[in-house]
Amino acid sequence: MDGQAQIVVERVNHTYRPPRGRPVLALSDISLDIRPREFLALLGPSGCGKSTLLYLVGGFLPIEAGRILVEGKPVAAPGPDRGIVFQHFALFPWKTVRGNVLYGLERQGLPRPEREKRAQAFIDMVGLHGFEDSYPSQLSGGMRQRTAIARTLAIDPSILLMDEPFGALDAQTRSLMQTELLKIWQRSPKTVIFVTHDVQEAVYLAERVAVMSARPGRVKAIVETKFPNRDPSILRSKEFVEKVDQLWNMVRDEAIKAQEATGS
Repeated sequence: MDGQAQIVVERVNHTYRPPRGRPVLALSDISLDIRPREFLALLGPSGCGKSTLLYLVGGFLPIEAGRILVEGKPVAAPGPDRGIVFQHFALFPWKTVRGNVLYGLERQGLPRPEREKRAQAFIDMVGLHGFEDSYPSQLSGGMRQRTAIARTLAIDPSILLMDEPFGALDAQTRSLMQTELLKIWQRSPKTVIFVTHDVQEAVYLAERVAVMSARPGRVKAIVETKFPNRDPSILRSKEFVEKVDQLWNMVRDEAIKAQEATGS
């Protein structure tokens, strides 16, 4: 394994064991190295285990076979070094936007003036200035997700785990949030693992894309997606469109296999 890797996933398997019905092998023999400050996307058809792999790295699910190391130490539980942004906002409904963003900072024991200043900086960063005293029920889906992202970023984890964080947003907000996320990543030393089934999003955001197979999820290919710049105008370039086509063909093949497996 690469000595430079910050996260090492080594021959990991995971089986779902529903209360009723047969166990289902979700991940099979997954191995992956992720370098410090790398932006890696996990891409694949629905049900291929992308989110499961993310939750294993986050320490939210037990590792049954194989191992996952972060900074050389086995993952056994969630930790402050790994911040997670869920697909569904996971906000405290009884707390305001400010209260939700402050929550992790209070747990870290920061002095009040510092945490207030820090919370406000991240609320401003995600474009929620003026909504500090609003409750989640008063916000649109996009604003709730921005609150969740601000809350995670505020605690300054070295690793950011993102489970389709823009999947529920309208196209315009999604595009703005993608650009904002890239800016945040470029100016702060974070390693990002980003789960998506949107091929264009994966190619635009990530430096490498791990394409996963239909269930049981395996790493089918790792594709370099580094471009000289990440300006939104790149979306129209020939190189970008070709890279999207290459990955789309891989994902489509796996999606067809997944459909055939369910239909049989």
